[in-house]
Amino acid sequence: MMSPLAFSAAEFRAAGHRLVDRIAELLVSLPARPVTPGEGPEAVRNKLRASASLPWKAQEASAVLEEATELLIENSLHNGHPSFFGYITSSPAPIGMLGDLLAAAINPNLGAWTLSPMATEIESQTIRWISELIGYPSDCGGLLVSGGNMGNWVGLLAAHAPAGSAWKVRESGMNAPGARHFSVYVSGEAHTWLQKASDLSGIGTNAIRWIETNDHLRMNVDALRTAITRDRADGFEPLIVVGTAGSVSTGAVDPLPALANICRQEKIWFHVDGAYGGFAAVVPEAPEEIRGLAETDSVAVDPHKWLYSPLEAGCVLVQRAGALREAFSYHPPYYYFGVEATNYVDFGPQNSRGFRALKVWLGLRQAGREGCQRMISQDIGLARRLHDNVSKQEELEPIIQGLSISVFRYRPTELLEKVGDPATETYLDQLNQRIQDRLEKTGTAFVSNAVIRGRYALRACIVNFNTTVEDVDALPRVIATLGRELHEASQSP
Repeated sequence: MMSPLAFSAAEFRAAGHRLVDRIAELLVSLPARPVTPGEGPEAVRNKLRASASLPWKAQEASAVLEEATELLIENSLHNGHPSFFGYITSSPAPIGMLGDLLAAAINPNLGAWTLSPMATEIESQTIRWISELIGYPSDCGGLLVSGGNMGNWVGLLAAHAPAGSAWKVRESGMNAPGARHFSVYVSGEAHTWLQKASDLSGIGTNAIRWIETNDHLRMNVDALRTAITRDRADGFEPLIVVGTAGSVSTGAVDPLPALANICRQEKIWFHVDGAYGGFAAVVPEAPEEIRGLAETDSVAVDPHKWLYSPLEAGCVLVQRAGALREAFSYHPPYYYFGVEATNYVDFGPQNSRGFRALKVWLGLRQAGREGCQRMISQDIGLARRLHDNVSKQEELEPIIQGLSISVFRYRPTELLEKVGDPATETYLDQLNQRIQDRLEKTGTAFVSNAVIRGRYALRACIVNFNTTVEDVDALPRVIATLGRELHEASQSP
């Protein structure tokens, strides 16, 4: 008797061909579809029949797969849609989709070399290629992880182990005799990963020093120096400075070379959250500050953002290859045929690790360095074009633009003279939030929001090789029309 989960070769081939056909149809039809169905949780649960019990009897595999395909295609937000301008989740590369299928078929465990010999070597090569792409030393250490949160956390823990070595923090913890209180420095515009990581690592969120930013929302270097000096005088141990290469809200890039210089002088670990913007280092038009990535002790980048890999695919690089082993390993090196084997279990927090690297490796080979550079450059150019178009609309106010992000808001023309008045600002915040909600429900386009200096604004981020000039040119008109309709409706008695 066959296992309940077994397929015959013919059944697998038929079901697989049908699924690939449906996915191919989806890719072709995306521009004509709504970005999202705009339905609430109850409607989606009803379509799933979410309250149904687990079936007792086996169900026919191809029918189950067909139902799942239909449910997902018709009831998902499609971040590969050319008018998806929301969060920093890229359009997925088709070769990455096929790569995930192949990876699942082989099913290697990349915790140990013996369980994944070729897969481990592909991951190692992928890490080296990523480092070359962003101008990082190619003899660095590295690890593929789930995404930015985990990549940044690994960087923090890599800083944590040697900094606390005087009291053996790995063995004795944060409260060992002679332990000092760490302090952590980051821009006020940084992502919230640091709060999670400080909490989970035992450092505590009170250790975070939120450094003020300048008019361009980049870390204030003088404020950082002052904070470090004050902490040392108060008996704290500065552990790590975290720079940002592409903030989530605005695409701002901190002055990385200046931060690297301070860290060298003060002997503090320098980490950069480049989950979004790190790959922009490959394009000439990126901010010059991003070249400072090469001077960091560690950096996190996300291939599932600007390398267009399907989720999940994050990466952390460390300047000194042995730093990850010092932070995570409980085993001696292993040697095979006179060559040390790479066992990624010793480089990070996971034991069982999936083959994330394959889809990244395939995409890098298909596009090459030139292709990666061209796609990222195109996204940045489209965001700048969008910002220029916004500035030409009297009802739209451009607020800030960085990398491939444009932030702006709708302002009715009759309220222009009242901008800055508290009541007017409250109304504009509410109006722009309603525009965002309505846009999402229509499925015409999808944007997110940012709060810039206390003002609620619309935020369009382009990390999408499907987005065209026509899509970018249409967005300001759509938002202006929606804003006008909602404003006029709010004025009706």
